[in-house]
Amino acid sequence: MADTEEQRNFTQTQRLKAAVHYTTGLFCQEVAEDKEVEFSKQTIAAIAETTFRQCEIFARDLEAFARHAKRTTVNAEDVKLTARRSNALFSFITQRSEELVSNNQEQKEKRKKAGGKAKKKSDAPLQSGMDEDEDSNMA
Repeated sequence: MADTEEQRNFTQTQRLKAAVHYTTGLFCQEVAEDKEVEFSKQTIAAIAETTFRQCEIFARDLEAFARHAKRTTVNAEDVKLTARRSNALFSFITQRSEELVSNNQEQKEKRKKAGGKAKKKSDAPLQSGMDEDEDSNMA
């Protein structure tokens, strides 16, 4: 059973590596067209491998930060801690995090307003229905 799990993990890792390699190739192709340079297959493979290894390091760090905080879920603060060594990355992540919080807050407010309007609309037929019943009872 352990061999099957190991094989599944190996296959999944290989698929992830292939996806990173493919995406890296697309990025390099885009940069090559934009900057009028060429990337060798070895260079693309080296960038892809470095990217994959860095992602593995980030994943382990994220898990450790969440575990240290006695959580089972990684959150934005863990991501910020992971990115703290790169000022540019830290600034970008902090900015995006603030934008997401702001957008989420706006969405919540819109839902509250929409919920209040829907509630008022649904109350109106009930109230008019009661008025009719009260009128018929009086007759």
